[in-house]
Amino acid sequence: MKIENLVPKNIQSLQPYEAGKTIKEVRKRYEPKRISKLASNENRLGCSEKVNQAIMEASREIQDYPDPLASNLRQKLADLYQVSESEILLGAGSESIIGMLCRTFFKDDENAVTANGTFVGFFVQSGVRGIQVKKVPLTKDYRFDVEGILDAVDGKTKMIYIANPNNPTGTYITKKEYRNLLDEIPENVLLVMDEAYHEYSRSVVDYPNSLLNRRKNVITLRTFSKAYGLAGMRVGYAIAQEELIEQMIKTKLTFEPTRLGQAAAKAAMDDQSFVEKSVKAVIKEKEKLYDFFDEHEVRYVRSIANSVMMILEDENAARSFTEKMMKQGVILRRTHAFKLPNCIRITIGTEEEMNHFKESYSKLLEMSEF
Repeated sequence: MKIENLVPKNIQSLQPYEAGKTIKEVRKRYEPKRISKLASNENRLGCSEKVNQAIMEASREIQDYPDPLASNLRQKLADLYQVSESEILLGAGSESIIGMLCRTFFKDDENAVTANGTFVGFFVQSGVRGIQVKKVPLTKDYRFDVEGILDAVDGKTKMIYIANPNNPTGTYITKKEYRNLLDEIPENVLLVMDEAYHEYSRSVVDYPNSLLNRRKNVITLRTFSKAYGLAGMRVGYAIAQEELIEQMIKTKLTFEPTRLGQAAAKAAMDDQSFVEKSVKAVIKEKEKLYDFFDEHEVRYVRSIANSVMMILEDENAARSFTEKMMKQGVILRRTHAFKLPNCIRITIGTEEEMNHFKESYSKLLEMSEF
């Protein structure tokens, strides 16, 4: 049996998503005295206390399939954003919804356009479908090149994918750039605005909230995995014109998100004070990290997400630094999979975790290991 005779070439050549190291993996390998997991852009404060009670109650009906349309959660989101329930689709995280987009809208000869240094999940899901993706280089300051993206659109382009703010850079396209995209792209090209970090970014004056300037060909993606602290529950959603949502429902796995995920998300929405607390904590610790980096002359990219990207000399330096910090119990994310091999993404954690990062960094400097 030859695998090449069984598996399509696009799957054989596909690079699977490489997740950050887990606490269990690092503890087993290095046995550090303490561990700070700053690799996966999770909410290091956890989640609202209301969530645990909601999960316990929902677990009493765990033998029953969940509502396939997540109607109650859809209605809560519709009320929050002042849209119709029929304009919302729930899925098992943003990546699952990206998979739906790829399954629903592309013909065999159509392409997508995005940046070369953005969310790896988009490349995985488009690769599964065998979609050609035109990757436009980031600018010198690690931003989406909006003009370059528009120039890359051709008669076969079905979708433009913009992560705003971007992962892993934390940079963003401005309101002016967003309006330019809306004005220039053809009506038959979908503009996907992946706003996974929206809660951390919405107070930035020049950050465009895509729901405040909607068009028929715009699809907004958001998630409960970040500010709401429900990464382990896998709940994300899309907001778009009803006609688009109707088609996406056809390619959705029937019973996602799970019963527990739906219950957790509804409870999390009822505790907006926790979200605000999380956002304020990230902003505070992020500013302190900037000060630390400036003091030590570390190159980095200012971010409006819940992470900051360090810029090192080369890929070897990034690999070495990540490994040495891991031995100290600080788990970071190399960004080679994002086509940024000399960079490292640091999730903004709790004050204690960020102090651990800075103490470990300083220790490496004293030992002349960095």
